[in-house]
Amino acid sequence: MRTATLGPAERAAALAAMAERELDVLVVGGGVVGAGTALDAVTRGLSTGIVEARDWASGTSSRSSKLIHGGLRYLEMLDFALVREALKERGLLLERLAPHLVKPVPFLYPLQHQGWERLYAGSGVALYDAMSVSSGHGRGLPVHRHLSRKGALRVAPCLRRDALTGALQYYDAQMDDARFVLTLVRTAVSYGALAAARARVTGFLREGERVVGARVQDVEAGGEYVIRAKQIVNATGVWTDDTQALIGERGQFHVRASKGIHLVVPKDRIHSTTGLILRTEKSVLFVIPWGRHWIIGTTDTDWDLDKAHPAASSADIDYLLEHVNTVLATPLSRDDVQGVYAGLRPLLAGESDATSKLSREHTVAHPVPGLVVVAGGKYTTYRVMAKDAVDEAVHGLDQRVAPCVTEDTPLLGAEGYRALWNARARIAARTGLHVVRVEHLLNRYGSLAEEVLALVAEDPSLGEPLAAADDYLRAEVVYAASHEGARHLDDVLTRRTRVSIETFDRGTRSAREAAGLMAPVLGWDEGRIEREVEHYEKRVEAERESQRQPDDLTADAARLGAPDIVPI
Repeated sequence: MRTATLGPAERAAALAAMAERELDVLVVGGGVVGAGTALDAVTRGLSTGIVEARDWASGTSSRSSKLIHGGLRYLEMLDFALVREALKERGLLLERLAPHLVKPVPFLYPLQHQGWERLYAGSGVALYDAMSVSSGHGRGLPVHRHLSRKGALRVAPCLRRDALTGALQYYDAQMDDARFVLTLVRTAVSYGALAAARARVTGFLREGERVVGARVQDVEAGGEYVIRAKQIVNATGVWTDDTQALIGERGQFHVRASKGIHLVVPKDRIHSTTGLILRTEKSVLFVIPWGRHWIIGTTDTDWDLDKAHPAASSADIDYLLEHVNTVLATPLSRDDVQGVYAGLRPLLAGESDATSKLSREHTVAHPVPGLVVVAGGKYTTYRVMAKDAVDEAVHGLDQRVAPCVTEDTPLLGAEGYRALWNARARIAARTGLHVVRVEHLLNRYGSLAEEVLALVAEDPSLGEPLAAADDYLRAEVVYAASHEGARHLDDVLTRRTRVSIETFDRGTRSAREAAGLMAPVLGWDEGRIEREVEHYEKRVEAERESQRQPDDLTADAARLGAPDIVPI
């Protein structure tokens, strides 16, 4: 079984190795596009490094709607090429690349008009299914079906009877976005890439017109590394313009940030066996099944404030509740909201004033020799964006380079996943864990679940759940620090697990237990544990305060009340 460890020692060794010799490709940015680019480059035989200023996926790539989808609404915009491309990628991920991480999810689209709407919407969904099958990778999902009002209320009793005349049900797919990115990074490392998070690019090296490397600050341990590379790929999403500014050149395009917020509510607040997709006056609204919860989103508003910590305001929360309550028989209130998160979409600027109408197409450019920029796009098509970015970088390399092979390169944990899934009852009997716990591990780690189970075998207390977040085992916290590159408590509670949005206390009751589990792995003393817990509690309080503010400006100011990095 192929594997890779992102522990403290591996991070230090990767930074040192990147500074020792010239790389073929250095990727800047550890979101889904950067991680995908690193995997694409290294699997073509190129010496590859990737650095991320904060934690892996800490920006947009951990704050999405967590969907792998073709983009049904882009059919209405007649953007057939984008939908076809996305549906092919969806099929690849479900069937071949990441069946352990990407899962089918049903959606119900309520119809509000007799006759014409069923014909109009039904034609669109039928075309969506047909394009999926024609891509060659869409046969694994059920096809759509038409439902009467009675049939719709049978699968979604939560709906108001007068809110629909009937419905359509179709399928897309979902994943845990942060875990997916982490798996991409680990897969790249397993093929020889060098990876370091909390390593910030502070400037680029130039020789004449050419960019030949980057100065990288070690945010954790201090010190600066000079990393030379034949080609650098700027994959920093909403930070693209900021990164471009480091070379003092105007970019060939600009990236504009659009804020989307999501609410997380407990499963029992919405009685349904299917997700929902609703029209709003601006876009669409999803109600997405998420384990023992629902995710409701999203908004779509321009954002020009702090990019690291986009804040959800009280108005954002009210907007989502108001719109979802138009169809729910039992309305949701603020008290039902368990978690809230906000993310920024990187949209290519200049195409439209309304952010919801900006294209999700991506662009690749070579603004100066030695530097490639990739921006725009959508999560589902990350692999295509990565391929295009590396293709562009290859033009600047004086050597023959193999073509892209990521279409046939499963992510870590995919190999053997289905066999282990079939054996889950035996694994439960062998380990003493309930079969539901084994299923949880297999759907988060795939075949790498065996590494988590090895920790439990060594210390049976790690087979117990976290006291205040019992969806997760104590072993998962240890594994996050030892194997998955988690450096701070926030990394574990917000991205390695989803405790921060899946509990009403936002993870504060789990903070001390989790920090204590991380401490032996990361060499923390009691003082460091206290600082990590205090930092996390301040972050949660700042987020809560921002969500009580009336608008973006006041919400942003409140969110910035908590420091970004734990003082050492």
